Amino acid sequence: MIWLGETRGNLSDWTTQRWVCLTGRRLSPTEAEWLGGPIGKTRLIGEHVFDDYAQQHALRQIVEGERGLLPNFGILADGNPSLANVASEVRDFYEHTSEYDLDAWSEWCSGFRPFGSALGLIFSRRLQQLNVPLSPMDSAKGMTSQVISMQDAQGHISQTAWVRKLPATGNVLYAGMYSTCQPPRQSSRCVKVVFPLPNGNAIVVMKAVGHADGSLSVQSMGDGFGDAGFYFTVRGTDGSLHGRYVKTMKEEIRVYPGEKDTVRADHTLWLWGRQFLRLHYRMKRRSS
Repeated sequence: MIWLGETRGNLSDWTTQRWVCLTGRRLSPTEAEWLGGPIGKTRLIGEHVFDDYAQQHALRQIVEGERGLLPNFGILADGNPSLANVASEVRDFYEHTSEYDLDAWSEWCSGFRPFGSALGLIFSRRLQQLNVPLSPMDSAKGMTSQVISMQDAQGHISQTAWVRKLPATGNVLYAGMYSTCQPPRQSSRCVKVVFPLPNGNAIVVMKAVGHADGSLSVQSMGDGFGDAGFYFTVRGTDGSLHGRYVKTMKEEIRVYPGEKDTVRADHTLWLWGRQFLRLHYRMKRRSS
């Protein structure tokens, strides 16, 4: 890897950042607000990426007691009548995520595994971020899950970090900051997940849909900037933020109620209209 210094980082990272700046847009203050989130350093993302963010924003990291990706599922349900169908087991998972043990396995589709291997070689393993399992053996020993609620000086929790690691490889699968936002082109609040990257981040904004069987879908399937979907943002050397909407990347996570104290999820990703990866999760609530 070619190192360009602490400011620009590796050549591969800097090239991606320049692509975002050149083909995206400079974010207005309003856009920067709903697309804002943790920004990574150039050398490593990893499991401690949110420590600096908490310090910079005077946030207390809560790592004890029951903690969820959402402090209250009702944040999503306001203005979204379909979520009245969502089963209590699914709601419980989102509100008490820290109390669940996770198992996961992956399925690469239609010859996309070499693409995943290349991403791992160039970006993911070096940065310790977005290390999607390449084979069932990668997740054979399960998955660790650390949920960190971010509390402000008034005691309000508006963001939650979720760090998942694969013990079989020692790699960080995902280090994401969860919250909600309402993009201009959506009529209700969406789930927002920020994955810090060097000098910027990847952001997935997902519309929530409740189904008659009690399951919940969160979908990043919008039509353009200001909608649900996948975004890259990059911080310029002058402190400005640039963003790009990536219409070719779409995903859906559908969470189902399972047997007693269990929920399961199917996570499907598409690139250029082709399904390229499926992740399956089983989440079991620990006995009190």
